[in-house]
Amino acid sequence: MKATDPLWNSDAKQTHTFLPLSAENLSVDVAIVGGGITGLMSALLLKRAGRTVAVLEARHLLDGVTGLTTAHLTQVIDTRYHVLERKFGREGARLVGESTEAAIDLIERIVEELKIDCGFERLPGFLFAETAAQRDELELEIHAASRAGLRVSGRGIPPLPFPVALAMQIDQQAQLNPRALLMQIAREIHGNGSYVFENTPVTAIREGRPCEVLAARHGSVLASEVIVATHSPLNRVLLQTKLAHYQSYVVSGPVTERLGGLFWDMSDPYHYLRTQQTAEGYQLLIGGEDHKTGQAPDTQAAFDRLTLYARRFHMEPTRRWSGQVIEPVDGLPFIGRNAGAIHVLTATGYAGTGITFGTLAAMILTDRIVGRPNPWADLYEATRIKPLASLKSYLAENVDFPLYLVAGALKGPDVSSLREVKRNEGKLVNHDGKSLAVFRDSKDALHVVSSTCTHLGCKVAFNSAEQTWDCPCHGSRFSVDGEVLEGPAIKALENHVMFDETAEEAAHVPVPRPSTPRPRRSSPDVRR
Repeated sequence: MKATDPLWNSDAKQTHTFLPLSAENLSVDVAIVGGGITGLMSALLLKRAGRTVAVLEARHLLDGVTGLTTAHLTQVIDTRYHVLERKFGREGARLVGESTEAAIDLIERIVEELKIDCGFERLPGFLFAETAAQRDELELEIHAASRAGLRVSGRGIPPLPFPVALAMQIDQQAQLNPRALLMQIAREIHGNGSYVFENTPVTAIREGRPCEVLAARHGSVLASEVIVATHSPLNRVLLQTKLAHYQSYVVSGPVTERLGGLFWDMSDPYHYLRTQQTAEGYQLLIGGEDHKTGQAPDTQAAFDRLTLYARRFHMEPTRRWSGQVIEPVDGLPFIGRNAGAIHVLTATGYAGTGITFGTLAAMILTDRIVGRPNPWADLYEATRIKPLASLKSYLAENVDFPLYLVAGALKGPDVSSLREVKRNEGKLVNHDGKSLAVFRDSKDALHVVSSTCTHLGCKVAFNSAEQTWDCPCHGSRFSVDGEVLEGPAIKALENHVMFDETAEEAAHVPVPRPSTPRPRRSSPDVRR
């Protein structure tokens, strides 16, 4: 089974089209780059606070990571609470529990106030152990989560079709359909001096008074403040060194009964699952099998392992997709002023808790712009440096750049000629002294681009499950025609005209590409 659209895209009723920007020097109070959870929630809160806003989305709303989420609204984040206590102290762990609870509560209020039909539902979450070692760690976590203020109702018995060694039940978690929620929010934002623009790729931000956000051929927006809500930040190096990009996979399929909760096992990588009511009945969503972007030799195998795991629930997948999650080096997101900037704010590093942390980021950034104190801003500050909390992870994650940069420079071609590239296959080929990334599609047409990532020069690797070119250094992802799908890269891979070594006619004639850089997908979360 090939990769498909996520479950949320099956509901055509939730689609809505906003026009591209078509004005020079449009002026608003706040410009927001990215139309995912962080961008749209920030725009709604700022508009409610009396600010005019303009949301600029490179493609369509929810076309990025937010649209790929499995939408667990939860306080159970990727970093365990007993680890948070060690890194940030008990007060820091308590603030994480308090802030994530506040974010879920805000979503619930917005759903009620706007009467959004998105299937918002409160239900318990279950973190469960299946081995003795996992059980010991979970005992620590139960006590730490309780100290952090989570509604831990004890060692609950999860409604699963197999026995577990131990489970922690956390009450008052939630789930919803993210597309239904955010498309209604977008409609609420647009109008009365505020705007939502689709198909408006941002190519540059010039800080000043006012700031200028440039959108290639579409025009520009002037704003007192700018929020960069693009999942992967525009910061080229500094913030990127504190982030690690992972690919996470999801399968879904029909089941006869609803699972009464959100679930996470304690494997490494872990699995996360829940059910969703649809017009066709209940669908079970199972995610996991994460690996660092561009570093898996066989991405198809990740879907195969999830399919095998799904059989524990007597489910055969009918849909599958993947998306990128960004792990922060010290375990918490970076939310606040972008490094080296005064009027440009950013938010990233949500790991597997994107809907919750994206909403929290909107709360923190809105308070900062309107001048309100926020009790959690210091904990998540984007420019923070926590040497004791992050040094080991910082060194481990950043070894990838020099390692893959050198390995890519020394790596030879995958095949010696274009004829060896099979249908639906991507390979690196040397031609006229250039290293090229070559994909042959199902109709035998070749798609030929440079193999060098436009971010910092690493060699890309082919992702067979998604048919993309992925960078193993900092997680940029490109289509087979070189278009940027995920940052931090901004510029597309160079497109080439290629002549087959055994033929006299061109094997591929590229589609003309605009000279301006193409942006990343601009919205945050996959796993929750």
